Amino acid sequence: MRKLIIAVGTKRGPKLNALQEALATFSQTLSPGSKFEILGVEVDSGVSHTPTSRRELMRGARQRAEALVQLARERGESWQYFVGLEGGLEVVEEPFASENNTHVSNSSQAVSRRVFLESWAYVSDGERGHYGRSGGIEIPEALAQEVLEKGVELAVAIDRFAGAVGIRDAQGAWGVLSDNFVTRQDAFRVALIAAFAPFYNAKMYGNAIANAAASRD
Repeated sequence: MRKLIIAVGTKRGPKLNALQEALATFSQTLSPGSKFEILGVEVDSGVSHTPTSRRELMRGARQRAEALVQLARERGESWQYFVGLEGGLEVVEEPFASENNTHVSNSSQAVSRRVFLESWAYVSDGERGHYGRSGGIEIPEALAQEVLEKGVELAVAIDRFAGAVGIRDAQGAWGVLSDNFVTRQDAFRVALIAAFAPFYNAKMYGNAIANAAASRD
């Protein structure tokens, strides 16, 4: 039986367990008959402790995976896939008209901030890579202020918010905010299934590229 090693840029339980769950979904489609081994390796994301934009989240996930690729080359390791996972915030400005006047002009519109927690994955085979993400869950403005204005790490802020310790390695902020209907592990599992899609569903992605090229001819 062929063994494939998937290196992940973390040793945190919820992230590793998320990959284990995701693999149970698509592993035999990705490589029929193969046995998969998950290897957690701590690498630096190169971004802040709590990314505060989608761009930073994507960069953090990708840089973790690329650090693993570099590490494998330096050590001569035969790792087949490289996974970077990053969680953090996406800030969206939501324009809205005054409730007292539905006919106000665009210039007089106010702007309200909405802040969402998102989980991102980046998967590479050493040559090409793809992103995937969870959905997003809106966080309370008070929690957003702790992170965005006061610079408190989300893991610390959510512990204070929930009156608990070590939430990051348990249900995560996702679990606290959704009353455990969606946990941190669940969110990363979805992101991973999405990021691996171009690999386990390569025929569809290849056909899409071929069809797009044909339409330009």
